[in-house]
Amino acid sequence: MESVIKHHYKSDLKWTGNSGSGTVDYKSYDRSYVVKIDGKPTLEGSSDPAFRGDKSKYNPEELFLASISSCHMLWYLHLCSVNKVVVLEYEDSAEGIMTEEKDGSGKFESVTLHPKVVVEKESMMELAKSLHKQANEMCYIANSCNFEIGHEVEVVARD
Repeated sequence: MESVIKHHYKSDLKWTGNSGSGTVDYKSYDRSYVVKIDGKPTLEGSSDPAFRGDKSKYNPEELFLASISSCHMLWYLHLCSVNKVVVLEYEDSAEGIMTEEKDGSGKFESVTLHPKVVVEKESMMELAKSLHKQANEMCYIANSCNFEIGHEVEVVARD
């Protein structure tokens, strides 16, 4: 029987937006918060400006999108390394679409990653493109989503 390894994560969040009267009404408080994780810089967050947030701070939707993008990249780089595909550069301009219902609830309906990869040799390009599918299947964050994650991949060779 295979054993399952469980990884535990911890973060501490503190709302910093009490302007003096708490949440007495919808406009009375700031949406700011800080996230602290032991041994790492503090992350300042807020809601999206569409929801009265501070545009200079990270919002949960941006961080969610960045989590999908970075998890995919890390799996992709791993798969390239074990398959002898030498990646020299990697960039992604991820995009997500979230729908908001009349009652204010909402959800992401789609995410599309746009990885731009530079590999060492032209002979690596086909495999480099195909490994994105496996990276998506392995990604912990993608596996936790209830919507499909698309990939529009561009691979070029340095040689």
